[in-house]
Amino acid sequence: MVLALQFMNRLKHILRSRYLFKIIFLLSIIYVIIVTKCITYQSKYDLSDNTFIVKVLEIEKDEDKISMIVKGKELLKATYYYKNNKEYNDIFIGDIIEIKGKLEEPSSNTVPNTFNYKEYLYNKKIYFTLEIDNIKKIENNTSLIYYIKSVISNRINNITNSSPYLQTFILGDKSYMDDNINNTYRDNGISHLFSISGMHISLISGILFYLIKRISYNNYYNYGVVITFLLIYTFILGMISSVLRTIVMYILFAINKLFNLKIKSTDLMLFVLVICIIINPFIIYDIGFQYSYIISFTLIILRDKIKKINNYILKSLYISYIAFIVSFPITIYNFYQVNIISIPLNVIVIPLVSIIIFPLSIITFIFPFLDNILYMLIKFLESISINIDKIECTKIIFSKPNILVIILYYILIYMSFYKRKYLLFLIILVLLHKWYRYIYPIMNITFLDVGQGDSILISFPYNKGNILIDTGGMYNSSYSIVKSKTISYLKSLGITNLDYVIITHGDYDHMGESINLVNEFNVNKVIFNIGNYNDLELELIDILKEKNIKYYQNIKSLNIDNNILYFLNTREYDNENDNSSVIYLNYNNIKFLFMGDSGIDRENDIIKKYNLNNIDILKVGHHGSNTSSSKYFIDKINPKYSIISVGKNNWYGHPNDEVLKKLKDTIIYRTDIDGSIIFKINSSSLKIDTNIT
Repeated sequence: MVLALQFMNRLKHILRSRYLFKIIFLLSIIYVIIVTKCITYQSKYDLSDNTFIVKVLEIEKDEDKISMIVKGKELLKATYYYKNNKEYNDIFIGDIIEIKGKLEEPSSNTVPNTFNYKEYLYNKKIYFTLEIDNIKKIENNTSLIYYIKSVISNRINNITNSSPYLQTFILGDKSYMDDNINNTYRDNGISHLFSISGMHISLISGILFYLIKRISYNNYYNYGVVITFLLIYTFILGMISSVLRTIVMYILFAINKLFNLKIKSTDLMLFVLVICIIINPFIIYDIGFQYSYIISFTLIILRDKIKKINNYILKSLYISYIAFIVSFPITIYNFYQVNIISIPLNVIVIPLVSIIIFPLSIITFIFPFLDNILYMLIKFLESISINIDKIECTKIIFSKPNILVIILYYILIYMSFYKRKYLLFLIILVLLHKWYRYIYPIMNITFLDVGQGDSILISFPYNKGNILIDTGGMYNSSYSIVKSKTISYLKSLGITNLDYVIITHGDYDHMGESINLVNEFNVNKVIFNIGNYNDLELELIDILKEKNIKYYQNIKSLNIDNNILYFLNTREYDNENDNSSVIYLNYNNIKFLFMGDSGIDRENDIIKKYNLNNIDILKVGHHGSNTSSSKYFIDKINPKYSIISVGKNNWYGHPNDEVLKKLKDTIIYRTDIDGSIIFKINSSSLKIDTNIT
């Protein structure tokens, strides 16, 4: 007994060591770098494999498909598109199934600074996606954990109106929520309220601890029951990163209190991070974990300051300010935009969600007849978010910062909490970052990978002008290139508006996303080509008139800071492709020629009318079709680089083999192979970057 007490005292002394947790923390960071960056993980499957015996870990049934996370030799993201709407309704979480299908490598982001699906899955230890042809159930679920999760999920799905939010609040699954509503929550800085984290776990554990304390006064027993429940809940949720962080924190703080270890809260928070990293090193790249950890860590550091504020509203504003400022670097690194209204908005919305909607969600799960009341409150919350999101003036765009800038941000942020003079330095850093484009000396011309279509960004140095030539557009698809790729890329560069959008011609693959663009981003002026407007162009013009955006047709030139874009006008043709705007630009003696979809007749007329030779960069006409790029034309202009904007495995067969032969003496870049292609020009050099990873 004496030896045990001596051991405990010695252990307490070690744990209270000033540097112990700091050293462990630094070692864990080194461990993360080695495990996640220095080791390349390979799949246990081969692309030729087509039959898989797997367990269903997650399942989501939509109107047209089933999406699953399954585990065989390793995790797979599997999708099956229904042939009829009654297929496979008997597949549930925990079932063992046989799948026949085709493995595919996840797609990477081919436009810089946009969502990288391949990396996202890699960080979840998923190396292949699986397109399912056939599913055969082998064995029903035998796991109690999966059975409980299935029962909970099925009960939630039977609660008609509020089920998406119940899935979110109870099972941590936001995939059921409307994407547009989710985007407004994110834009308004309140999306953290819809991830199971400290607020939710604290309420659940607090209620449970209160009820158990009515039965037992033994805190060892009480905490033991609560921790056991939370561990089971964590496994049911599938080890969600923010939940894992919260549960580990709860357990460590409980141990610290029960055994009177007197370890500082900040040291415990460092140890929380260490344990989470040991369990899953890739958790450090999870945005939800980053948000929840950094905000919780900061609130603990400033706990004494917060306690001194007696006024509830002022305290709420201060907490909201802290959450905003410490999450600011994470937000601009990932989303390139913050909404300053999120500080007062959180003061209103946090109590609404944490005190009313979230508790009522749990009660509604038990008593489903309350569904309509919960739904009314949810619609009220959504209406607040939707209307706030319409206020554009509170949204501030920031370019994507590099890691060194983020580190400097956090140094100044934490120093400003203790010495106010550092707040001035922080503000200066924010302003320098915000306006850096006005001192950025490089000309960027980006040929965006928009699939089978064209979209080219010309961004002049010192923010003198930003021009988008075409927007791209995918036929018969609800997927928006502009919303998913183009706008994110523009924001990541710190571009807040487009001075000109040039529509080379009215084909869908060149202007199909133009309406989405002017609705979602600030556009000053639009330029059309020669010829009569088609229906798509007229539809865009109606929107331009509604938004008071000026538009022009068939101009001769644009002067941007004494850099002239010449529109090589010849005559009006009897087809939309030959009526394409053809644009010539000479910047620092580097000559660009953008051909739109112009055909051979137009090429011949251009050669007759204009003295073009030794073009440095040619945007090849009509995606490399054999209707363009005649040998006569290519020999005359003698391009050094040829850019072909084309969709991967497109059914047109672009680019044509004969065209590639004509271009063989040039350096060819293709968006289907190289991703987006970026030409960076300064006063003395030209650099070319591609975005295939």
